[in-house]
Amino acid sequence: MEHRLILASASPARLQQLRSAGLEPEVIISGVDEDAIHHARPDLLARELANAKGAAVLERVEGDAILIACDSVLEFEGRAHGKPAGPEQAIAHWHRIRGGQGVLHTGHCVVVRSGGREKTQSRIASTVVKFADLTSEEIEAYVATGEPLVVAGGFTMDGFGGAFVTGVEGDPHNVIGISLPLLRQMLLDLGVTWQSLWRPGLTVE
Repeated sequence: MEHRLILASASPARLQQLRSAGLEPEVIISGVDEDAIHHARPDLLARELANAKGAAVLERVEGDAILIACDSVLEFEGRAHGKPAGPEQAIAHWHRIRGGQGVLHTGHCVVVRSGGREKTQSRIASTVVKFADLTSEEIEAYVATGEPLVVAGGFTMDGFGGAFVTGVEGDPHNVIGISLPLLRQMLLDLGVTWQSLWRPGLTVE
């Protein structure tokens, strides 16, 4: 199956996850205004955001393609938390979540277009994330790195924030930005095998 493999996400972490798993997608950023999309449930908000990104990019793609779109939202105390608006908000956010736990929801939208026909799947992966009880000094130092300002929920597990996540319940890939097991199953349900997307000549060096 010769299709363009497209990732509709600006996230370097998602791209790196796919590359590490043997895939080499083309990145097309959607340009969707995330602040214009709302939903009362954080998990469904993540799915709506992913669907919107996928739809926006698909309009700009011609011919056969496999498109993957994702968006993540942290649910804490029943509320959705995306990227902090600035350093002060990030500091306040971390003072709330330190020592607690939340749920990281990632919406996944996969579209397979072949021969003029499109098949779509849209699903959510949710992982419980437990946070260390950071000191105020640690919070301020972390926010000063700038990392919390560019990621959903104001934290990462594969960067500076990794030391501040004490455990997860569920798929750890999802916390980084994309659930590889869920993505594999979605593709399989749409008739695409995971190994068919591996880079040609892929071997472990």
